[in-house]
Amino acid sequence: MKWTLMRFLLRTVGRLSEGIRIGYRHGFDSGTMLDYVYADTSHGRLGLGRLIDRVYLDAVGWRAIRARRALLHDTLREEVSARAGRTLILDVASGPGRYLQDLAKEQPETQVVCRDLATDGLALGEKQAAARGLTNIVYEQGDAFEPAPLDRPADIIVVSGLYELILDEELIGKSIARLRDLLAPDGVLIFTTQTHHPQLEFIANVLPNRDGVPWVMKCRSVQQAHGWAREAGFEDVVSRMEKVGLFSVTTAQNTGDGL
Repeated sequence: MKWTLMRFLLRTVGRLSEGIRIGYRHGFDSGTMLDYVYADTSHGRLGLGRLIDRVYLDAVGWRAIRARRALLHDTLREEVSARAGRTLILDVASGPGRYLQDLAKEQPETQVVCRDLATDGLALGEKQAAARGLTNIVYEQGDAFEPAPLDRPADIIVVSGLYELILDEELIGKSIARLRDLLAPDGVLIFTTQTHHPQLEFIANVLPNRDGVPWVMKCRSVQQAHGWAREAGFEDVVSRMEKVGLFSVTTAQNTGDGL
């Protein structure tokens, strides 16, 4: 009855919040939802809607998501700065890719390819990139688990916010191995892992994902994430935690022959 009441409140009064409306429209795990969370500006109907939205955006999970984004951006900046020449970055589940747009703005010599299955997030990203005058970022529909090859091997591949949504560890291992095949011999894979979350039960019982079913996530240890990368043939695997402490960002070096 507790979860039934919570679902009722969110679907009625909660819809005064713009963020909660976006969650029900696109899925609470969608790229469009994350883009709204990244902006971190409350909107809603009447004063109550804006207040609900502020409480929603201040939830620990969303604060951790924003901290994860900052750490990802710093990690990408470091990797790009360490490379000479034009760098090609592929994000296989990017959504609108707001933080990638920020990087593309800072690093005009860097080429960014954003892929996702959800066309609404890609369309939003294209619109945002055009408004910012960015010509070095492109948006393509693509499946993160069946990635199409690029014109040349990627220098950096990013998988952010995806593996925590996947319950099957074998599928994650296969994904990491396939992505290694798309990397240059000295390329790097950067992926995120959710190590714990205090609201998993609430999320699974109340919030729908992009497919309209309960949003169920699975937490894994940093050690397990390192195991996936090493089994796929990566070396020099290193992780850092974002400041809220729910997510790790892992870098794994491809020191093999690549393509």
